[in-house]
Amino acid sequence: MSDTSFSLPLHRNAHGRLVLTLPDGTEHAGVLPVRAFPIAAPGEGLSLVGSDGHELLWIERLADVPASARTLIEEELAVREFVPTIEKIIAVSGFSTPSTWTVQTDRGTTQLVLKAEEDIRRLSGRTRLLITGSDGLQYKVPDTLALDRHSRRLLERFL
Repeated sequence: MSDTSFSLPLHRNAHGRLVLTLPDGTEHAGVLPVRAFPIAAPGEGLSLVGSDGHELLWIERLADVPASARTLIEEELAVREFVPTIEKIIAVSGFSTPSTWTVQTDRGTTQLVLKAEEDIRRLSGRTRLLITGSDGLQYKVPDTLALDRHSRRLLERFL
């Protein structure tokens, strides 16, 4: 769908669920947007998936979606893809795992438990990280070089 002139009949029903109407007239309630590459290419490759888990529609670029439908999709994605950004590592309980980290995120100060060093994944390049806490919540570090010196020192002990 690289043509920016397509329409996307998408709306919310009375229960707040997304409803997609396909060209054949069938309506699908409870549609979920799923990014193919949420970290590496968040604006490219998006699938609208029905409540049965099957893909109903593939969207090449989110920017090509009409503004009203794009807003609905982005609202739904914001709820599903809650990934706070770590801005500062305040303290670490110890340098072996499991360890409790106190971090400042774009959503406030919180604690996460790092179960194993493997829960820190490097993403495209050496400075982007995805850290998974013991509760399954993921945190991103867009650029380790942008962290303050204290945070980088604490982080280096685990990399």
